[in-house]
Parts: sequence; structure tokens; C-alpha cells
Amino acid sequence: MRPKLKKINNKLRDLLNSLCFSGPSFLGMLAFFIVPFGVVVYYSFIAGAMDSSFAGLKNYINVLNNEAFKIAVRNTAVFSALAVPLAVVLSLALALMLEARIPMKSELRTFFLSPMMVPIASIILVWQVLFHYNGVMNEFLAVFGADKIDWLKSDYCLLVIVLLFLWKNLGYNMILFMAALNNIPREMLEAAELDGASGWCQLIHIKLRFLSPTVLFVTILSIINSFKVFREIYLLTGDYPYTGLYMLQHFMNNMFNNLDYQKLSAAAVLLALVIIALVAILFAVENYFGKDVEG
Repeated sequence: MRPKLKKINNKLRDLLNSLCFSGPSFLGMLAFFIVPFGVVVYYSFIAGAMDSSFAGLKNYINVLNNEAFKIAVRNTAVFSALAVPLAVVLSLALALMLEARIPMKSELRTFFLSPMMVPIASIILVWQVLFHYNGVMNEFLAVFGADKIDWLKSDYCLLVIVLLFLWKNLGYNMILFMAALNNIPREMLEAAELDGASGWCQLIHIKLRFLSPTVLFVTILSIINSFKVFREIYLLTGDYPYTGLYMLQHFMNNMFNNLDYQKLSAAAVLLALVIIALVAILFAVENYFGKDVEG
């Protein structure tokens, strides 16, 4: 019995040690993430800030029927559908390019990482100089006789924000892919090369297989960053931008300013559910394509 009791005591000691180390992080997550989200869910099911009666799905129905919410959902979905795949594919292409033997690799790496060191206010200032009605881009177009474009109040507004998003995020994603490429077994690539496999074949059948966890991580990170692009748009255009730049965060921010916590909470819960569903789908896809590598 004594060895068994000793084993139980060791397990109990390990459990207490793990709780001591993870306890502060868990308490922080509980205080700043789980409890606030629980409050948001609570507000989404009551009638009002001063009326705590149960409202059922009324707040969700009101949000789904709101025209501003529909515009925000459409713009956010279009932006994410454009920006996220481009951020993943272009950063992977840059990592593969910098992995090859090309001149000025260090300078190129520094160039793509430099946006990470620039404050967001400076980035917005640069973009205002570039895409203002009397800015650099219009002056450049005028050389070819083209008319001026009010970039942030035209059909090209989303393109401007996509370029800003890519310029800001490509460098970090590229570093993640470069680190993952360095972890691919060299002997496997050398064996494939000896067997006559082309570079494209090695990329498809070996590199992408080993990169699947990093592709998943970079995709999730890019999705989260695409939902946070409100900060840049807000600094460029304010509370009520051109219709094509009105994002979900604008809707929730304006609901907060109007003290309409019920619509704000319902929209936040719906957004959280969409993100959870997207992440679950990505995990399922990564598990399907990367299971043979992990095994």
C-alpha cells in the first residue's frame, strides 16, 4: 500500500505545482476574458441595460435585420476573403524566395520586417500622404493624364485597406514561415532531389505537408488581424466612413457610443461564433492534410 500511497502523493504534488504555475495565468484569463464574455452573453439575452427581463432571441433578430449590420458583415467578409488568403500566400512566397540563394537577403528581410517597427499613427500618416485626393498616387496618375480618385471614398477604398493590411502583416507571417521551413528535415529534401523530384514537386509533396501547422497558425492569426483592421480604418476615416469601409467593429463601436448594449452584445456573440466556426474548420482541414506528417 505504501508505494501506491506514495504514487498518489506524487501525483497530488505535481497537480498542486502545476496549479501554482498556471493559476495566475488562468485567473488573468478568467478576469479579463471569460467573465467579460459571459457578461456580454448575458446582455445579449436581456431587454435593456435597465431592464433585466429575459428577451430570448429578440436582440439577435434585431441585429440580423439591421441594415447597418448587414453592410458591416458584407464588407468585413469581403475584406477578410481578399486579405487573409493574400497574406498567407504572399508571406509563404516571400519566405520561399528568401530561402533561396538570392543576393541581398538580409536587406530584403529587413525591408519586409520594417513595418512591424513603425507606429500605427505613422503608418496612417504615410497612407494619407499616398492616397489623399491631392496625394502622391493622384499626382503620379496625373502624369499619365488620368483623373484624380478620392481613394477612400470610391470603389477602390477596400483595395487601399488591403494594401495597408498586407504591408503591415506580411513581414511577421514571413518570419513564421521561414522558421517552419528551417525545421523541415534536410535529408528528406536531399533524398527527393536525388530521386529527381523537381522543386515544385518538393514544395507540394514535402514542404507544404510539414508547413501545414504553420499555415493553420498564420491563417488564424491573419483572420484575427483582419477583424482588427477597424483601428486603421477608424484613424483614416472616423466613425462613419465610406459605405465600402464600414466594418463590424464600426457597427459595434457606434452601438457602444449610442449605449445600445443589447445590439452590441448580440453582434459580438455572433462574431465570436463565426470566428470559432472558422477556426474549427481550419483545424479539421489541417488535421486531414497534416495527419501523415504528425504520425
